[in-house]
Amino acid sequence: MGNGTVPEHHDAGLQPERTTLAWGRTMLSMVVAAAIFLRWTPHHGWFTGILVGATLCAALAINLTQKRRHHRAVRGIAAETVHADAAAVLWTSASVVLLGALGIYAVLFLPLDG
Repeated sequence: MGNGTVPEHHDAGLQPERTTLAWGRTMLSMVVAAAIFLRWTPHHGWFTGILVGATLCAALAINLTQKRRHHRAVRGIAAETVHADAAAVLWTSASVVLLGALGIYAVLFLPLDG
């Protein structure tokens, strides 16, 4: 495993690959949300930079931890000791709730420019 290759597993359902694809879709959704927040710039000014930055940071965190998560899942299948990555799910859920709260704050409490 030290040579950068992905360890092998014998899961006919390809669970680690499906999980990797799901995290990739989550990351893509974060990038799309950041692009949507950019459209708010003429109306809410500098505050949208906070929303865009926080959303892109969450997407980057998912991307940077994806390889480690995949390798852990493959090793877990090989050793028959797969555990859910609850910390990653909780962290992602918390970031989505925070971004939602910031978005609601922008829409309800920030004055509209122009």
